[in-house]
Amino acid sequence: MKPKVSIIIPIYNVESYLIRCLESLVAQKIREIEIIAINDGSTDKSLEILNEFAKKDHRIIVIDKENGGVSSARNAGIQLAKGEFIGFVDPDDWINVTMYQDMYQTAITDRADIVMCSYIREFGSHSKEKDFQLDEKVLYKDRDVQSKMMRRLIGPVNEEIASPELLDAWGTVWSKLYKTEIIKGNKVTFTDLSEIGTNEDSLFNIQAFYYAKSFVFVNKPYYHYWRANETSVTTGYKPLLIKKWLNLYGIIEGFLQEKELGKEFYIALNNRICLNTLGLGLNEMSESNRSSNFEKIRNLHSILHDERIQRSFKQFEMQYFSFVWRAFYFCAKTKRAVGLYFMLASIEKLRKIVR
Repeated sequence: MKPKVSIIIPIYNVESYLIRCLESLVAQKIREIEIIAINDGSTDKSLEILNEFAKKDHRIIVIDKENGGVSSARNAGIQLAKGEFIGFVDPDDWINVTMYQDMYQTAITDRADIVMCSYIREFGSHSKEKDFQLDEKVLYKDRDVQSKMMRRLIGPVNEEIASPELLDAWGTVWSKLYKTEIIKGNKVTFTDLSEIGTNEDSLFNIQAFYYAKSFVFVNKPYYHYWRANETSVTTGYKPLLIKKWLNLYGIIEGFLQEKELGKEFYIALNNRICLNTLGLGLNEMSESNRSSNFEKIRNLHSILHDERIQRSFKQFEMQYFSFVWRAFYFCAKTKRAVGLYFMLASIEKLRKIVR
């Protein structure tokens, strides 16, 4: 019997969390699933754990490959997927037992190509639900999928700019269910992180939403996103991040040109580039960056003087910001590296307190 949902898990050295994740998958209320577990060259006991689970549940398909990164692993899973829909789960996360049953039923009932749910951020000591400030259910069809959702994935406009912390909240792949023919039929794949640094999820979704004809957002937190072992741009220093993000922007801009999309999409991209100075700045402030304070300020100066970033700031509107964000992005727009440094230091301290 053809599975209704193919669940793809990229796995690399996550023995401490993998059992919790797999238990949440095999317990799903919807039984017609296949769980495609891609062991991406793990050197711990991850493969052993996978094989033990596979012995007990024939729906688990274990693929052992050389390490190639999360994008490579997910792409391998897509090639193997036989389900009507595809979902992605990261191996240190877990999901509610009704997640895929409810999302699949929503997809069938509303004839949706993509369904998205909300999620809960798990910090070990406490949890925080992601607040999208939307109704219980939101449905977009036809051109609205591009103009409202795909455009939002590229970047915010108008009032959306007021919440830069939500920039990539819509871009995660693990909060979504995709109709397989949308992904496979249009050869939508993940770009390697060695090329773009981060945001492989958002780039994947920009392509997927371009081809989708219908989208449903279900405002229920089915997914549990584990942050206690976070390895994001805010924790691990990436010295080549600006170079890779400039490449990311070039790929997005090339896609907009290829598909002959309108001016609002380019405005959204420029806004993303401006807002991303926060991420570039926090990368410089990372605890793993052993540079001196002077060197960090010098690096911020170089970032703020980048031609592509400054070109975006020329048309960046800040009237929707709160006072704090307006001050932050004023420093970025006017290339005040020292002021930006001290604001970033304050943001970093506040992040640790409120997390």
